[in-house]
Amino acid sequence: MGTSAEQEMERFWNRNSRLSRPLSPHISIYKWSLPMAMSITNRGTAIAMSAGVSLFGLAALVLPGDFASYLELIKSLSLGPALIYSAKFSLAFPVTYHAWNGIRHLIPQVYQSGITVLALTLIIAAGLAAM
Repeated sequence: MGTSAEQEMERFWNRNSRLSRPLSPHISIYKWSLPMAMSITNRGTAIAMSAGVSLFGLAALVLPGDFASYLELIKSLSLGPALIYSAKFSLAFPVTYHAWNGIRHLIPQVYQSGITVLALTLIIAAGLAAM
């Protein structure tokens, strides 16, 4: 009679632990680069924007009142300018980053265009947040 799958897995993990093998592929074997980090960030901004639009649409369907009433509620809270600017920047950053990073794929110089995208994103997001 053969061994069960659980026993085989246990033997496998015990052997790897005994030999001090890391989980594979282990994050420590990767050398992080700018294109790698920007690719991950691009996907993260896409997920964040999709979730934000979906939640905004869902909230518009299920919450009572209209957009103007919620805007008045936020204005009545008398939030400081630093908090309002931070909130606006957090909305502007993913949009500008995702747009510029999409354009970056048309340009072959990966590192130079990556730095340009980061600079343009910060400048334009800061400008949009200041409006």
